[in-house]
Amino acid sequence: MDFSEVIGQEHLKSHLLTTIENGRIPHSQLFIGKAGCGILPIALSYAKEILCHSFSKDSIEYEACANKVSKLAHPDLHFAMPVNTNDAIKKNPVSSHFSTEWRAFVLNNPYAALYDWLQFLGIEKKQGNISKYEAEDISKKLSLKAYEGGYKVMIIWMADKMNIECSNKLLKLIEEPPEKTVLLLLTENEEKVLGTIQSRCQKLHFPLLSEEVIATQLTNNYDITDYVAKSISHQANGDFNKALHLISNNEEDAEFEKWFVTWVRTAFRAKGNKASINDLLTWSELLAKEGRETQKKFLGYCLELFRQAMLKNYKVDSLIYFESNDFKFSLEKFAPFVHQNNIFGIMKALEEAEYHVERNGNAKIIFTDLSIQLTRLIHKKELV
Repeated sequence: MDFSEVIGQEHLKSHLLTTIENGRIPHSQLFIGKAGCGILPIALSYAKEILCHSFSKDSIEYEACANKVSKLAHPDLHFAMPVNTNDAIKKNPVSSHFSTEWRAFVLNNPYAALYDWLQFLGIEKKQGNISKYEAEDISKKLSLKAYEGGYKVMIIWMADKMNIECSNKLLKLIEEPPEKTVLLLLTENEEKVLGTIQSRCQKLHFPLLSEEVIATQLTNNYDITDYVAKSISHQANGDFNKALHLISNNEEDAEFEKWFVTWVRTAFRAKGNKASINDLLTWSELLAKEGRETQKKFLGYCLELFRQAMLKNYKVDSLIYFESNDFKFSLEKFAPFVHQNNIFGIMKALEEAEYHVERNGNAKIIFTDLSIQLTRLIHKKELV
């Protein structure tokens, strides 16, 4: 992938190119931002420039090098990403077991998110992680000499999925990599990356993409009108991957909305209504049957929808992009129930639920407790 193909982020591209031109490439870097903002496309473009920099840009050697990187087949470009067991790999899975799937996945959409990757592998009901076995594999790969005699680049995608054992094993390597080795750690959740690793990396924060940049990309590459492109870019909230999902009429958000609407309506009715309490228990059982990644993604969806409702309540319409698939559900009518007196409690409850899901808590208990909390919070009166 080339920097010219990356959407937006011009100042970051310029900065990274300057590090190469000045011969001051940080050996360990942490790219922080949503997958849909381009952390992986920029990492791939940066890797191409690092690996091919020794060749003249108009030479056959440069073209051959760039071609290998574009196909994710360069021998000195390595990847680590969250994985888990499946029917073929039943024990100690590492990224190299899934290299063929990874190439196909990235070449199809380098802006895709972790959940898309787990779906691609057919293991979306499991949690992806980067284990101590991955750390051993990374250390082994980077201890070898560069195949083409130049740099080696290791991209660790979704580095926040490294468990403690993996993080501790990689600490020394991240602090002092072998000569001419560059480690690029990519994450959507900076706070979940071990603090000692963060302190050893140069950080780059990726801002959300502008609506204009996303709309232009959509009209140039997809058969849609300017009006539809602008509408989608507004709903995408700076995330190009979200825009692609909206174009393909992704059914997931529609399903999440159905769960959300059922949940808040039932929670609202549940005050003093025993039948509705039973309905909330049934709803919790339904969510408990879903995979952990689906549960976490749904909780993230709820967080964003509550934020949208609060913005609507306080008439910040310029930041509202939500459009309901259910004609019976109106954000405008729902918004008055989300305000300054309950939004922090709601967000805290959702974040705590996600925390416990992440740590393999009992999903039925987690969602039941969350539902009971919402029943109380949704009835709180707004302070005047």
